[in-house]
Amino acid sequence: MSRIVLKVGGRVAAGAAADALALARAGHEVVVVHGAGPQISAEVERRGLPLEFVDGRRVTTPEILDVVRESFVEVNAAVCAAIGSAAVGLMGDEIGLPATQVARLGLVGDPAPSAPPAVLEALAAGRIPVIAPLATGPLNVNADEAAAALAVGLRAERILFVTDVPGVLVGDRVVEAIEADDADRLLGAGAFEGGIVPKLVAAVRAARRGVRAEIGATEVVG
Repeated sequence: MSRIVLKVGGRVAAGAAADALALARAGHEVVVVHGAGPQISAEVERRGLPLEFVDGRRVTTPEILDVVRESFVEVNAAVCAAIGSAAVGLMGDEIGLPATQVARLGLVGDPAPSAPPAVLEALAAGRIPVIAPLATGPLNVNADEAAAALAVGLRAERILFVTDVPGVLVGDRVVEAIEADDADRLLGAGAFEGGIVPKLVAAVRAARRGVRAEIGATEVVG
């Protein structure tokens, strides 16, 4: 039996339930980490709050953190409902996800690898933990980074980033694999922008710590 972390974006979160169930039925232990980016941005705009990103991470004020939590609760419930009775919904700050605050981004944290007891207990019971990426503080944590940190801490075999893009686009094509060093070089050169940046950074971190990482059809090789 292998352990797999499935990171799903807010746009595809509910639809990713089929992936989680298929992996579980194949005999894998599955941990789901979801985002809620589109939902958060829509509500932030509706409330007239400032919307700012730095390197793909959301600058988070106390007011925006309220929106983040509300959106995570909503998406978490939707993912759990789509998975069914096997799902266990968990809020990261309530299960002790650790992170170091990034002051320049406000109430944002850099997650550290961890293996929360609540996650291990759910897996031991044959359940699928579904985790919203808040960290103790509380701090808003990018879901890609949170998933990678959990994959390392839980000693997962694989981390799969399920997204609405087909993979990592280099030039004009999606590549089947990219070496971590090449990804770092391209990231440093500004070859990528937007949401793929934190996904690729997170995948590189996981791959270098021994976790097989895949973004869509692209494997990131450590």
